[in-house]
Amino acid sequence: MADRVLFVCHANLCRSPMAEFLARRLLADRPVTVASAGTDAIDGLAMHPYAMEVAADTGGDPAEFRTRGLRPEYLADATLVLTATRRQRSVCTALTPAALHRTFTVRQFGRLAAAAEPLDGSSDDPLGAAIAAAAQARGRLQPAAPEADDLRDPIGGTAADFRRCAEEIERSLRPLATLIGATG
Repeated sequence: MADRVLFVCHANLCRSPMAEFLARRLLADRPVTVASAGTDAIDGLAMHPYAMEVAADTGGDPAEFRTRGLRPEYLADATLVLTATRRQRSVCTALTPAALHRTFTVRQFGRLAAAAEPLDGSSDDPLGAAIAAAAQARGRLQPAAPEADDLRDPIGGTAADFRRCAEEIERSLRPLATLIGATG
């Protein structure tokens, strides 16, 4: 079974679906599946139209995407949980405490993955090795300001606001893709 990355935001309308589609493109050649959910999502809604534009630009087809509320089994099944904000990270770890050591904000994990040194040798578990390497990097980095971990919600903004949010997500995910490649 492939490793699974779960992206979590508030309503599963904007940030986590954009992250899901961006990660699918960035990790297409890796044995990793991606999904998303929202801490306060209403099941079955279409993605926000501006987020759909971003998702379509990845080469994916966002037409079939439907929102889904966060459930404990999604967290239990995920190898890595990446949230939009510290609040959502807290909700995830309160819902499934066993997910604590594999739950980060997407920006936090991006910083850690960028600073990580790949573990020696190749791994049969590249995502697990990437998570371990990022966790080791945590001890070498100065703590970031709390707001540096949160991804601003573009809801209510312009198409340009959604694109800026997507660019920030992609900047945060690129080090993960690189680290998986280096450990796998």
